[in-house]
Amino acid sequence: MLKTFGGPLPAGPADPAGTIEVIGRAVAEGGIPTANGPRYFGYVTGGTLPVAIAADWLVAAYDQTASLYNLSPAVAVAEDVAARWVLELLGLPEHASVGFPTGCTMAHLTSLAAARHKLLAEAGWDVEREGLGGAPDVAIVAGAQHHMTIDLAARYLGFGTARIRNVPVDDKGRMIPSELERTLSALTGPVIVCAQIGDVNSGAIDPVGEICDIAHRYGAWVHVDGAFGLWAAASPKLRPLVEGVERADSWALDAHKWLNVPYDCGIVVIAHPEAHRAAMLNERAGYLPPGTDGERDAIEWVPDFSRRARSLPVWAALRTLGREGVAELVERCCDHVRHFADRLSGVPGVELLNDVVLNQLLVRFGDDDETTRRVIARIQSGGVCWFGGTLWEGRAAMRVSVVNWRTTREDVDRSVEVILDSLKAELPA
Repeated sequence: MLKTFGGPLPAGPADPAGTIEVIGRAVAEGGIPTANGPRYFGYVTGGTLPVAIAADWLVAAYDQTASLYNLSPAVAVAEDVAARWVLELLGLPEHASVGFPTGCTMAHLTSLAAARHKLLAEAGWDVEREGLGGAPDVAIVAGAQHHMTIDLAARYLGFGTARIRNVPVDDKGRMIPSELERTLSALTGPVIVCAQIGDVNSGAIDPVGEICDIAHRYGAWVHVDGAFGLWAAASPKLRPLVEGVERADSWALDAHKWLNVPYDCGIVVIAHPEAHRAAMLNERAGYLPPGTDGERDAIEWVPDFSRRARSLPVWAALRTLGREGVAELVERCCDHVRHFADRLSGVPGVELLNDVVLNQLLVRFGDDDETTRRVIARIQSGGVCWFGGTLWEGRAAMRVSVVNWRTTREDVDRSVEVILDSLKAELPA
């Protein structure tokens, strides 16, 4: 790849078609077919709906700056509509504000910044003006298996990871409500509680409704990390798994996962629009137009200033799929993972480490770390399907994640055969 892309900077112009040809050749050899590969089950990487790809092409071709209404009224209106559709689809408060950052990390940062603003303002502190020096301490409380992007947001906002209190979880990875109550009862001052919908390994879902009730009794802000799992709220069948999620104060999720739009596109939703706006844009420079009711200025809702119209593919996907299409996509992916589990259950040398809740399955081979890693490596090198490795409770495992709209039952069956053949090669009879 370095040989293909590298070398000294050309002294003069080059043929544009030749430049594109180099990119095509390099990606053909060194790219990973995550978008159009129905048997790519590594990480939690969505595919790309054709209509979302087409919309994204138009985003690049039109090159509209999606930060102010007067830079592109069309994009601003489409984003406003997409925001309202997201709230409706997920059953979140209709008064909530919505932003479209790059992904869940920045959605967490935006949410925790809004929480920081509101909690410290209630304590009489203007954090946007005075910073954190001398401010009341803000505690962050999260499940012991929270995602690392919560830590990143805490670092970026100046809280520091040492301020995060980890609440014990059960054997499925879910925060234990009684332990949350015990933790909160020992704290004084402002608190942010981070719940999780969809553990990145097991798919486990925190009892978010109960967490909201407990946290709000202590005056805490509840943030929900729903990177992929919050899309379960779009399914009438799966919605009971996230009962009470609408009572939280903020939510973060990725559209480039289960909604299958191109990277990069996250979504942040905040139930306190004024805190959201204050945390993102306290003052406007003189050359900027004043905020006007009915005209969406995206700079009020995300950290980005200049940004592409990443919300347009979201609008296109939602308009094309509709409520029923999104629900069917989510449910179908969950069905595929259950089929993986059914096919692998009871096979000698195979251990399933979690109950299938959503779209994640953990598999261990030979009850041995090295055997598990060798099986994964053999599968990865085979070129038929791709699974990633992870650690679960200190043991090596293979992670199965299905969020691609292209994946079929036949893809699952073919992948299972590869898994079994690879296991047989590592554990011959």
